Amino acid sequence: MDSATSEKSIIALDSWLQTPAGAYVRAWEQQLLDELTADIFGFNALQIGTPQIDALAASRMPHRWLAETRAQGGAAPAGRAVTLTFDAGELPFASQSLDLVVLPHVLEFAAEPHQVLREVERVLIPEGQLIICGFNPASLWGLRQVTARVTGAHYLPEAGEFISMPRIKDWLKLLNMGVSHSHFGCYAPACRTEPWLARYAFMDRAGTRWWPYFGAVYLVQAIKRVKGMRLIGPAWSKKSAKAPVAVPAANKHREGTDSERQETIASQ
Repeated sequence: MDSATSEKSIIALDSWLQTPAGAYVRAWEQQLLDELTADIFGFNALQIGTPQIDALAASRMPHRWLAETRAQGGAAPAGRAVTLTFDAGELPFASQSLDLVVLPHVLEFAAEPHQVLREVERVLIPEGQLIICGFNPASLWGLRQVTARVTGAHYLPEAGEFISMPRIKDWLKLLNMGVSHSHFGCYAPACRTEPWLARYAFMDRAGTRWWPYFGAVYLVQAIKRVKGMRLIGPAWSKKSAKAPVAVPAANKHREGTDSERQETIASQ
């Protein structure tokens, strides 16, 4: 995917997120992101792209930034300030400076998704966390997108390269990023109107139980692992056994002196 195609696809995603199906996806992702980010602690958090979703709304970190790629200029909704605009493949942050990075639908519309992940791994501190949102190609929506190559009736933005969760996990593993949580959601068929999406609301409850891996969207949470480092628990977690009390050197000397005196008396 070249930069021109990437720009067009991002603009198409911005428009799609305003549709009833887009609102359906945003609602599910917003709720889950609020639950996850509220329990991630640190100082510096960054959201890249998709400003229609406030991925850091529930974060407790004191420093939170919303950044857009250059192709997304001016896409932020009213009331949200864009802090930075840059190329997602070259993040303007020092190495090991961020505690949390969120990528909502960035990799599938990026010209070089591998480079984006490499940059994210670089700027995360050890044990820093990454959250990725994406469309699931192994879903009813993904099937609709495949058939659209023949019919021309695309449901999702046409130029997006939708990446499966197993593939995302493989990429993360190569970067020493360990997946801690994964979630699927939005099980309704590819409907375009709100009434029809509402009719299939029961599928969200059934899908979570009966076909959990076929949700239209997924969320992956990963932690940056550094070889040779591990968290150490409190020193008082385990009480050490009492060591035997050593005899002071002065006592040993006294014992030797007493025995010598006894031998001298006996010899007399």
